[in-house]
Amino acid sequence: MPQYFLYILSCRDQTFYTGISTNLNRRVTEHNTSKLGAKYTRGRRPVKLVFFEKFKNLSLAAKEESIVKKLSRSQKIEKINNFNNIKKLDLKICKLKQKNI
Repeated sequence: MPQYFLYILSCRDQTFYTGISTNLNRRVTEHNTSKLGAKYTRGRRPVKLVFFEKFKNLSLAAKEESIVKKLSRSQKIEKINNFNNIKKLDLKICKLKQKNI
């Protein structure tokens, strides 16, 4: 059973693009290098993955995508910042665990 990822890309012009994929690496590469990327991102390359969230099925991912697309820019930035802070905390915890081994 595939996992679905909701993702947010930051575009060269400082706008955001939100989408869903089963393979984040492939999809970001498509946005940056091929015609398979969304028309919106083709003129705004390079794009950078700034947020992702994993879902068990497409329906849940699509519902969250709809919610995220309706957020204001400042709300999206807050969501991205919270995500990055959690990732940094996870990294610090991993480093601490490695030191204690």
